[in-house]
Amino acid sequence: MFRFGFVTALFGLALIPLAAGLMWRGAAHRRRALARFGDLALVRQLSRSVNRRARAWKAVGLLAVLGLSVVAVARPQFGSRVETVRREGMDIVVALDLSTSMLAEDLAPNRLQRSKLEIQRLIEQLDGDRIGLIAFAGQAFVQSPLTSDYGAARLFLNAMDTDLVPVQGTDLGAALELALDAFSDAPVEERIIIVVTDGEDHEGGIEPAVDRALEAGVTIHTVGVGSTDGVPIPEYDAAGRPAGFKRDEAGAVVTTRLDEATLREIAMRTGGQLYRSTPEASELTALIEEVSELGGREIDAREVTQYEEQFQIFLGAAILLLFLEGLWTDRKTTVRVWRGRFS
Repeated sequence: MFRFGFVTALFGLALIPLAAGLMWRGAAHRRRALARFGDLALVRQLSRSVNRRARAWKAVGLLAVLGLSVVAVARPQFGSRVETVRREGMDIVVALDLSTSMLAEDLAPNRLQRSKLEIQRLIEQLDGDRIGLIAFAGQAFVQSPLTSDYGAARLFLNAMDTDLVPVQGTDLGAALELALDAFSDAPVEERIIIVVTDGEDHEGGIEPAVDRALEAGVTIHTVGVGSTDGVPIPEYDAAGRPAGFKRDEAGAVVTTRLDEATLREIAMRTGGQLYRSTPEASELTALIEEVSELGGREIDAREVTQYEEQFQIFLGAAILLLFLEGLWTDRKTTVRVWRGRFS
């Protein structure tokens, strides 16, 4: 099969008639200039050393060089082979807590923004893996299905905020169930859930989700965000300006604290690990490194037709023709010139 890898370059062939026109115009200009010297027969006698036929063939050669160069740039391809291309990686679903407790500022600038920054770092380390995003608070929904389009994943991640989930609270069980639903059939060791939360589960339902993950062989890593000491939850007005702290019905300031015990149990039961992101230190770098070092399974395999590049044939011909054109003189040999003058 014959094809061009860069078809648009063939528009450059339009330069050939343009170049031919310029050459013809140049030759006509030379003839008019010679005619101004006087007697045409005398001019021809004095210019007998010029081989006009050779000059014409040199012009044709230069046009051929131009054409061959354009074809080379268009990357002609013929001769093909079919190869099976396999893509390896793992499936990772990140469940990010978007409850208002994630606005606590015990981490700078706040728990949610710090978490998004760390997830962004994780995405940057992926290569061939698929990543999905789950947003959850009192409800859970898929923010991004499993994808290897990391640019799209980053866009979906940037859009995640506390006002994205209409029902507030923290339903870890719903987040885990939805994350498990996001996986396709795959070897058990290649499916990972990463839950990023402060761990304050308000809805229950964790046990059935963890049992399901354990049965499916899915590893759950948990990331505990924030301090174990109670900190207030800031509130903001419609313009985004600080408006004090969240209060309960009695008017007391509501505080939030990291629940490490729940997160540690979830991780340990599924063969995962609890990582902390606290004011004192962040262990997320270790999690990112561990995920990056894990081997991947075959995610996709497809047959791809590989075409053989043949531009070098046309480029080589153009270079050879240009070299020969340089060697080809448009002057007659000395013997022919003198023979013509005495005939």
